[in-house]
Amino acid sequence: MVKHSSRLELSQSALKNNINFIKKIIGDDVRFSSVVKANAYGHGIQSYVPMAEKCGINHFSVASSFEAEEVLEVCAESTKVMIMGILYDEDIPWAIEHKIEFYIFNYDRLVLVNKLAKDLGIKAHIHLEVETGANRTGMGEREFAKSLTFLKKNIKQFEFEGLCSHFGGAESFSNQFKIDKQQKRFEEYWKVCKKRKLIPNFRHLASSAAALQYPKSRFDMVRVGVSQYGHWPSPDIYYAYLQEQKNSSVNALKRVVSWKTDIMDIRPVKEGEFIGYGTAYQATHEMRIAVLPLGYSNGYPRALSNRGFVLIHGKKAPITGLINMNLFMVDISHIPDAEVGDEVVLIGRQKNNTIGISSFTNTTQLLNNEMMSRLPQAIPRKAVR
Repeated sequence: MVKHSSRLELSQSALKNNINFIKKIIGDDVRFSSVVKANAYGHGIQSYVPMAEKCGINHFSVASSFEAEEVLEVCAESTKVMIMGILYDEDIPWAIEHKIEFYIFNYDRLVLVNKLAKDLGIKAHIHLEVETGANRTGMGEREFAKSLTFLKKNIKQFEFEGLCSHFGGAESFSNQFKIDKQQKRFEEYWKVCKKRKLIPNFRHLASSAAALQYPKSRFDMVRVGVSQYGHWPSPDIYYAYLQEQKNSSVNALKRVVSWKTDIMDIRPVKEGEFIGYGTAYQATHEMRIAVLPLGYSNGYPRALSNRGFVLIHGKKAPITGLINMNLFMVDISHIPDAEVGDEVVLIGRQKNNTIGISSFTNTTQLLNNEMMSRLPQAIPRKAVR
């Protein structure tokens, strides 16, 4: 098989550490749903899901039926998959037949699913999503009451898997007033379910930030995204954890992914010469430059031009000039033993130096989630110890 210009390595031990850490916080009675939307936040669904299953995870949340199918291709037969987002009408029979759980956030969809489940003679596994204040998707009070009446009348066609909603900004303490209001609204919907004697298998509201910081929001299940991959949802959540630990050096989460490439070419550059396109970088002295075989088309942010760095032989090599579509250059004047074919670390550790994803996000204003989810699916992913 021919080689790609870069590669991603996923650490099984780091993932096990993260999942164990989160499970310890949420407790044994709360189901851990691993959110693997956006190609497992760039880590690769088909590589990541079997790794998570090795850590005891048996429930995965995705954003579409396309992603659900990707999970099904690699997961164990007993594993459950839940679609939180788009499910086209024509894909509903497929979801029902494969016992895929999915959100229903309006009454009309509930009526359609009932008809299709009846035609198939198979129960549909549904989660009713309610509106609590994020104003994205979810039923309001009247539509929810109408839906419960319909659900109770046609319960033979349904498995009522969950009652759910989503916080709009739990990662920021400045949103505390909004989070408290959403929590209260969700509990009101739950009271209606109890009054109607329609009890879902699971209640779920919390994503990573809420799961780590707000115990009352955990209910029966949490949907864990960014933190399982080794990243804190925000500085607020991280600093709150440090205060609880009374230890500013503790970081319980470990980065799962490392991103690597190799030196493609090495060339001398004379003083006064320009490097790359335009006049973005001019050599102020004689330099030795390494050419790397990837660029912004491979998910490496162009905003790191003249600002970022990579690791070669454990030393930081600064980016010189503009990042191109498929190439960029770094200064290796201070690394005389560097050769063509040597390993280059874009994200990860090499000897005593580390490049974290924060090195990208702090410079480019990208979120951790945004940076990682932009990594092309074509980059090969491999699980390592």
